[in-house]
Amino acid sequence: MSIISLIIKREFIAKVRNKSFVVMTFLSPLLFVAIAVFIGYLSTMKAETKRIAIHDETGLFAADFLKENKKGAEFKYLNLSEIDVKALKDSITKENFSGLIVIPKTNKTKDLESKIEFISNNSPSISFIESTQKIIGTKITKLNLEEAKLDTLAIQKAQSDVNIHLVKASGEESLKGLNEIKIAIGGAFGYLIMMFIIIYGNMVMRSVIEEKTNRIIEIIISSVKPFQLMIGKIVGTSLAGILQFMIWAIIGLGLMFAASAFFGINIRPGSNIPPVLMQSVEHNFSQIIQMGLREAWNLPIPSILIGFVIYFIGGYFLYSSFYAAIGAAVDNQTDSQQFLLPILMPLILSVYIGFFTVVNDPHGTVAVVFSMIPLTSPIVMLMRIPFGVPWWQIAISVSLLFATFFLVVWFAAKIYRVGILMYGKKPTWKELYKWLKY
Repeated sequence: MSIISLIIKREFIAKVRNKSFVVMTFLSPLLFVAIAVFIGYLSTMKAETKRIAIHDETGLFAADFLKENKKGAEFKYLNLSEIDVKALKDSITKENFSGLIVIPKTNKTKDLESKIEFISNNSPSISFIESTQKIIGTKITKLNLEEAKLDTLAIQKAQSDVNIHLVKASGEESLKGLNEIKIAIGGAFGYLIMMFIIIYGNMVMRSVIEEKTNRIIEIIISSVKPFQLMIGKIVGTSLAGILQFMIWAIIGLGLMFAASAFFGINIRPGSNIPPVLMQSVEHNFSQIIQMGLREAWNLPIPSILIGFVIYFIGGYFLYSSFYAAIGAAVDNQTDSQQFLLPILMPLILSVYIGFFTVVNDPHGTVAVVFSMIPLTSPIVMLMRIPFGVPWWQIAISVSLLFATFFLVVWFAAKIYRVGILMYGKKPTWKELYKWLKY
């Protein structure tokens, strides 16, 4: 058995037999599901109805606000125009009402645009302000049209509601928002890779720091080359992390489905959507689902899954080599913080590029270039694959990714060779550069 395979086996067994690894492997899914169930339970709870008083001196707007009560929203409007404003303000101070809308009487309807007030003890939400402004603005617009002696009913009938149907060249009807579905799939896989790199990359770094602190590495390095030790530690820790990740996925999904089926708890977000909105969503729901499933099967599923595995392994190996080099250069995790930011920046950049560039132009220059750069390709390319990527671009991207991995491991091994024997001194970027030349 080769030296590298022995190191891989040692690292894997050491991580798997660790008590904290075993405990967190089975405890983490339980905590995650418990939180998800708790959030699902909270989403089923109805929000406390807030009472909003209306003092409408014009007598034009109160009826429009009272119509909102029939929609079952979280706000209940009360027409208290007969009560003095000062008394209503006192009620706000005593918290009898959540807020007070004061609509003064003016000579011109135009003046109402800037003289309406909302009085409350706490700042209202943006959605409440926008809905209130919409109700008042719609009414004022109608009044302005009537003052101009325009037929509001005719104008309303003249308004058009355009609904463009998407059809493929083959004649099949397409689904709106398909690009958003594609970017959501690619983004989910890319986010998993990023989280896995951050969590298990730190595991590699801690492993190196621990061996360096215990001086075990001085004995190991006498019979093993730094490059072999680096490769073995990265692969061994990666296999342990992948095993833990797979156990989490299996246990987590099983527990979530069990909780949803046996306890009747809806874990899906949006379970507190008002009935009126739910009815509009459920209109032609089966047809939308059929179209969604058809479009999903038309996606390059094999390419997505294979690409996820390849970029998952390549991205993790690449960044783990950086983490291992940092672990060899420092004595404790506190000293490692100055080196972590440059490693995390490409990950953050790739997420930004993916969500703000790929979704709008998946085959544009920016998206293609960053899907080739090894530090960003694991996330950006995964976001592009659902849109269809030529095989030669994927081949170039993967080749550059793994070539860069071996190159970084080679450079990291040079840092490793010097850094593992350095104690009691915080290295600088200048010193790391010198180590590379040894």
